[in-house]
Amino acid sequence: MPPTDAGTAVEQAPADATAPDPAPGTPAGAGTDTQAGTGTDIVADAGTDAVADAEDTLDLHLPDDFVARFVEGAGRPPADDLLDGVGDRGPVATPVGVLQLVTVRLERDLPLVARWMNDPAVAEFWQLAGEQRLTEVHLGGQLDGDGRSVPCVGLLDGTPMSYWEIYRADLDPLARHYPARPHDTGVHLLIGSDADRGRGLGSALLRAVADLILDTRPACARVVAEPDLRNASSVTAFLAAGFRYAAEIDLPGKRAALMLRDRSLRHLM
Repeated sequence: MPPTDAGTAVEQAPADATAPDPAPGTPAGAGTDTQAGTGTDIVADAGTDAVADAEDTLDLHLPDDFVARFVEGAGRPPADDLLDGVGDRGPVATPVGVLQLVTVRLERDLPLVARWMNDPAVAEFWQLAGEQRLTEVHLGGQLDGDGRSVPCVGLLDGTPMSYWEIYRADLDPLARHYPARPHDTGVHLLIGSDADRGRGLGSALLRAVADLILDTRPACARVVAEPDLRNASSVTAFLAAGFRYAAEIDLPGKRAALMLRDRSLRHLM
């Protein structure tokens, strides 16, 4: 399962990392540091071991009758059917610039994302530092999966500066650790460049993406994240982005803060 806080280092440079938890599409410390190309405002805790997360995601199969409703003779439902194409929506105006999410293409984005994963501030939570092959396996597990997790590069005013994972939290191993609801959607974020961290970019972009998810996915009542409790800057960024602290949960490799952005409260927080 991808990190939940993956790369969400928020308002502080190294601490701005919140990678998602091992879950199909959820880095353990859903991070927010971003720099499409080089940026990372939040180093979201990728949750637990990013590679382990990817493996967990692949092992969590959709029921055959569920898949059959989407596919006629094919092996899996299109990603758009599970996440409503949220990975390629935009551009979106934010207080810090125009954000656009673009689904990862290995031939184009792998070197950049692998470089971000080797930034010490990101590596602490995403656990994907090392050879480029590690990042390739992590990304490929999502791109070749059943569509429950979509890896994206975030462009801010046209410049790559962040990496995102948007995933179906209710279909992810994360759902074993909290009272999941149908269509719960998770977010992992990492800001790629140290220069983009600690400037408030993480919270602004997290709010924009959470609202994009809620606007794009009418069946989704809340956006979920699980940053590592040690990553105070990431937790702070989620709070500033309109998420509420719901509980502490034990995940593989970390104790996380369960953060929720509710559709019913989005205009109040």
